Amino acid sequence: MEHFQHSSDTYFNRELSLIEFNRRVLAQALDPDLPILERLNFLIIFSRNLDEFFEIRVAGLMKQLDLNAITRTPDAIPTEQVLAELSDKVHQAVKQQYDTLNYAILPQLQSLGIHFIQYHDILDKHKAWIADYFARQVQPVLTPISLDPSHPFPRLVNKSLNFIVSLQGKDAFGREIEMAIVPAPRSLPRLINLPIEVAGSATEHIFLTAIIQQHINDLFPGMKATGCYAFRVTRNADLILAEDVDDLAVALKDELSSRRFGRAVRLEIEDDCPQDIIDYLLSEFDLDEQQLYRISGPINLSRLTSSFDRPELKYAPFAPVIPKIFRKQKPMFEILKKQDVLLHHPFDSFQPVINLLKEAAKDPNVLAIKQTLYRSGPDSEIVQVLAEAARNGKEVTAVIELRARFDEESNIMVANVLQEAGAVVVYGIVGYKTHAKMILIVRREQDQLVGEFKHGVRQFEKSYDNQQAEQISLMV
Repeated sequence: MEHFQHSSDTYFNRELSLIEFNRRVLAQALDPDLPILERLNFLIIFSRNLDEFFEIRVAGLMKQLDLNAITRTPDAIPTEQVLAELSDKVHQAVKQQYDTLNYAILPQLQSLGIHFIQYHDILDKHKAWIADYFARQVQPVLTPISLDPSHPFPRLVNKSLNFIVSLQGKDAFGREIEMAIVPAPRSLPRLINLPIEVAGSATEHIFLTAIIQQHINDLFPGMKATGCYAFRVTRNADLILAEDVDDLAVALKDELSSRRFGRAVRLEIEDDCPQDIIDYLLSEFDLDEQQLYRISGPINLSRLTSSFDRPELKYAPFAPVIPKIFRKQKPMFEILKKQDVLLHHPFDSFQPVINLLKEAAKDPNVLAIKQTLYRSGPDSEIVQVLAEAARNGKEVTAVIELRARFDEESNIMVANVLQEAGAVVVYGIVGYKTHAKMILIVRREQDQLVGEFKHGVRQFEKSYDNQQAEQISLMV
């Protein structure tokens, strides 16, 4: 067999490949044949994907450099080169993203009566309402932090919105302060709907950044703000767990508390910010120009989601199908005794799966329910049904993947809900992720134990008490 040398000619680099995938997501936003709000949604998806890409993939590469670690990846591309190529590709993609937003999507939305108001878009008719909203809703929760010898640069939370303000004059204590930081509290919405008496016939949404920038001087009595620039820092958010932990849930909780303040990996800032302020921030975050992104528009487009209802500007709604066999008013177990059923999601409805669990939770012949859970919030209908089954005396066992990225805290809450109901919760194996989706329901039928099975990939056979179980499957 011919031996291939490891090189970029025979292997794709993992990180460069992932960026190409995300650029294909961005390409959907460039398609003029798609509904305009769907194009905007693809821009938002691209932003969210990019956040995670920096928090995990770029952060991992930068950590290798910080530790002078020598990695031998199959593509044989040095880490420094990968980071340089990623920077070039991402900078190009971000420019394309904001060009699409500023010169295609926002103008088209404005022509359709949907306005997103940034600082430079504020009109005289908006100012009185903005002043009142700022005084009542915004100023009371803002905390300006001056940058001086007694107030060093603050620790800023991962992906939080902040402002750096240049100042002239003296404060109430007679101090000359040149700069300050104003964090935007996460309790405040990033996009606010203007009332109809202000907006008129249009649908208008104003950015929180615009409201704060309009009244930034109100936060510094006796001084003059000569500049106010929104910025956001992205940090390493990967979690590292030792394989010899005593309690995975406890170890994960400890790691989650540090995720918000990991090593900085990207700085986004409004593109009109002066270079001396940018240099100052880069120095504080230990970054260089490669990790700097000058943004021509609102920082963090994932905040552009809004509540206005314009269905004609979106995809036509899709209604998943209930297979004919489930439309009859028959118990799920009676149907599955006669035949296997294949569900093809999302084209087929997921409701039959939920109905199967609901019946199992109440059926006196059901002895056990065993299921894997990957991303299910504590309010999930499936989680609530499993808890009900446990309270009804069923043997409920759940394998919960605590390390489903960025859903770790939610999964810990799911585990607590199920454990309090009496279910057995298993966390899987440290070093591996359980991504398979499976439900196994054990039911007594004619003095035999039968496994009703739902799986994402393949069927399943199992023997109980040395008796071969009847194979009945609900496959998806």
